[in-house]
Amino acid sequence: MTDNASYVDMLRKFGTDLGLPKLNVDELLQTQRKNLDALGQSAKVAAQGAQSVAQKQREVLEAGLREAATLAREYMPLKIQENLALQTEFTRKVFDIAVKGAQDSASTARQSTTDAVKIIQDRVKESFEEFRASVRPNKSV
Repeated sequence: MTDNASYVDMLRKFGTDLGLPKLNVDELLQTQRKNLDALGQSAKVAAQGAQSVAQKQREVLEAGLREAATLAREYMPLKIQENLALQTEFTRKVFDIAVKGAQDSASTARQSTTDAVKIIQDRVKESFEEFRASVRPNKSV
């Protein structure tokens, strides 16, 4: 019966006979560690972006509620013209707040996505270079 070491030796000999390049396994493992680290960094950036978007949406909601409170305080029973003007102003302010909030949220989301993707893109480039450097031609003895 053949043990695992002899299978590994058999595979090495097979690779050598075929002229396959030798791989530096330690370098490949280090490359994979770096890849995982880059994924972690990318996820962190994306999560921070999501938190920023949520914060901006919260700020929009709070601003809208402040405007609603102002409208409620300034509301005058039985004064239709004044109330109509207040409601019109309230609607305009809330619309402006919502548009600005949407623009800010979209900008933040776009930037965090760009940053997260760039981390991965940079790592992929580095990974290819590291892989290329770790592969050496097989020199048969």
